[in-house]
Amino acid sequence: MTSAPSAALTRIDVEVLRRTRRLLGGTPAVPVARSMSHFGEHALGWMALGAAGWLSGRRRDEWLAGVVGVVGGHAAGVVVKRVVRRPRPTLPDVPPLVGTPSRLSFPSAHSCSTAAAAVGFAPMLGAPLMAGTTVAMGLSRVLLGVHYPTDVLCGAALGSGVALVVRRRLLPGLSRTT
Repeated sequence: MTSAPSAALTRIDVEVLRRTRRLLGGTPAVPVARSMSHFGEHALGWMALGAAGWLSGRRRDEWLAGVVGVVGGHAAGVVVKRVVRRPRPTLPDVPPLVGTPSRLSFPSAHSCSTAAAAVGFAPMLGAPLMAGTTVAMGLSRVLLGVHYPTDVLCGAALGSGVALVVRRRLLPGLSRTT
């Protein structure tokens, strides 16, 4: 028995990956994507942003909950990645444009931590900014040739889900109004 829906999804994944590279591969989007990749590596940029927010002295509980969500979202992504073990794209016409710490692709840990940051930091930084950043990070992972689009979408869903749970647990009074 073959898995027609899975095969079709794989074809779509590969085609979107190739089209993204063809469309943006020779543009200034590549160095921006590389910078985003470095910022998001191991969620360190998001943790640093959360620490800076906490150090500001305002809304410390919310900044802390945001950082816990980021760490949790990233950790969830790493655990799922090790269970699923989907290899990264290896297409001759879409070579990776950045190094990666592993050969595993699903889900995108960058997307997990960025979506978690969007949920956790949006009350302080604004939902439109954080949503746009999440989309940009996801696009960067595909452009750089290190993730399939489904890796990014599932990573964003996982990271935002973890961050929502963390926010509701750590800030029960606020999570109903924000």
